[in-house]
Amino acid sequence: MMLAAMDTTIVSTAIPQIVGDLGGFRLFSWVFSIYLLAQTVTIPVYGKLSDLFGRKPILISGTLIFLVGSTACAAAWDMMTLIIFRGVQGLGAGAIMATVATLAGDLYSVRERAAIQGWLSSVWGIAAIAGPLLGGAFAEYISWRWIFLVNVPIGILAIVLIAMFLYETFDRRYSRVDYAGSVLVLLAIGALIFGLLQGGQSWPWLSKQSLIVFVLTLVLMVAVVWVERRAPEPVMPGWLWRRKVLAGSNLAMIGMGLVMMAPNAYLPTFSQSVQGLGAIAAGMVLASMTIGWPTSSALSGKLYMRIGFRDSALVGAALVFIASFGFVLLPAPQSVWAVALDQVILGAGFGLLSTPILVGIQSVVGWEQRGVVTGANMFSRYLGQSLGAAVFGAIFNAAVSSRLAHAPTELRAQLPGHVDGVIEVLQSGTASQTAQSYLRDTIGIATRDLFIGMAVMAVLIVVILTIVPRKFPVLAEKEIGARMEDSPAVFEVGG
Repeated sequence: MMLAAMDTTIVSTAIPQIVGDLGGFRLFSWVFSIYLLAQTVTIPVYGKLSDLFGRKPILISGTLIFLVGSTACAAAWDMMTLIIFRGVQGLGAGAIMATVATLAGDLYSVRERAAIQGWLSSVWGIAAIAGPLLGGAFAEYISWRWIFLVNVPIGILAIVLIAMFLYETFDRRYSRVDYAGSVLVLLAIGALIFGLLQGGQSWPWLSKQSLIVFVLTLVLMVAVVWVERRAPEPVMPGWLWRRKVLAGSNLAMIGMGLVMMAPNAYLPTFSQSVQGLGAIAAGMVLASMTIGWPTSSALSGKLYMRIGFRDSALVGAALVFIASFGFVLLPAPQSVWAVALDQVILGAGFGLLSTPILVGIQSVVGWEQRGVVTGANMFSRYLGQSLGAAVFGAIFNAAVSSRLAHAPTELRAQLPGHVDGVIEVLQSGTASQTAQSYLRDTIGIATRDLFIGMAVMAVLIVVILTIVPRKFPVLAEKEIGARMEDSPAVFEVGG
């Protein structure tokens, strides 16, 4: 899991060195986007494949693909090849993300899974802090290429340990792989996320390009439904959305992913531009979220065993609302410590929202369906993040544009004519103190609007969770080797 998590953040601080060596600055955003895109679209497919062929071969294969991509990234000779090889990395990361989370459901009981999810969440917390620091250190003192080469020994060690110590016993099902459905799912999801990533960035939302991409997405989704209804082993089966437990849980994860993008994308800008922090300190403020997340995730087991999965998730959504609206209520200028504490509460909300939901849906299906439901749950969160990038980007840009359009007449000559120039003017120091203060206030107001949007989304998550039954029909579990053998009996968690 550390491989996939670290490579989400480790590249960020090495941008100047990579661009200085390879050129192609205008393409650099795709170094991040292609990794996220390839990872997200493949998660549901890997989830299904792990149900058919077992977790071990899929996890080892995915890790090998990731290491091939890492080695190729280190050898990239221009920006385009780096982007292509990052896509290969993402293909491997999708297998890692889907399979590791599914294994946590296979190997541990309902009561134990909260602690395991806490450990997995802490990996992401460590990656959020250590990734940028390691990336900057490699780029400055050795070479940016070691950002990717360092994955090789870690990945080889992981493969050896998995090969030696992961034992699986299950009834192998050599069913026909749903190749047509897999390809269509990849294309449909890829087109949707591509449109969300490019809309408002490379072209306007109401442009011909956006229309073409989203019409294509709609056509592909219709084709997915048609093919999957006829496939003997569909990669995206219809029962994922017909059962209230699963449909409501996945919709809640889309909402959570959407909320996550606002602070991840814009809080560092607020911390640096409004609060005057350096890049590292701003990153630490954002990373304070990772204190609350793994802690609440690890402790959630006691809560969901007492009050149930759905009600535990409602507590998490309530904390997300409190943290989001709490930021709006902070008096300006906002204290750094107050913002950091707010992020700790937000992280605690995410932990209590995501872990009970994931453990709950893994517990209502047998081994042979656990990969599919886990993949769908993780995919929903990443889809939400892509939606969040579009929604909160539109909110932020609209707020900044409105402030620029209604700026006092005497300041307009010193202010940028568009949103992209705000940070540049602030960093250049060419504007007067009054104009700089106006721009800092503008970013502060736009950030406040983002957190209002997050609070509204938290309320919608609460509404969505009411779809989910209060008590999950959890399959009773009996350990056999390295898997849980599911009996027909059920028991109610939190009841």
